Amino acid sequence: MDRQTLFTKIAAREIPADIVYEDDRFLAFRDIAPQAPTHVLVIPKKPIESLETLDDADAKLVGELFVVVRDLARQLGLGNGYRVVVNCGEEGGQTVDHLHFHLLGGKPLKWPPG
Repeated sequence: MDRQTLFTKIAAREIPADIVYEDDRFLAFRDIAPQAPTHVLVIPKKPIESLETLDDADAKLVGELFVVVRDLARQLGLGNGYRVVVNCGEEGGQTVDHLHFHLLGGKPLKWPPG
């Protein structure tokens, strides 16, 4: 994936965002249309389109992404529980072609969603 997305522009600081975490490989920022009191998007800075286009070589990166999500949940006070969602493809609800995890919490979450 070589083209720019909303998320690559946020990572490059071309578009403002409420950033809650950043290191050299990952970025986390608050969703502009939150579906829960805490709704954070966590992305790899490496431009990966989706789980469908993930290289086997990126498996370690995705494992590290889960650790970032776990640590953020703790930092954001979501000890009573939270949900991690990855939408994949148009029918799966993915609206930005950049792999991202939704971290949702801060209230009891129902199942099934949407």
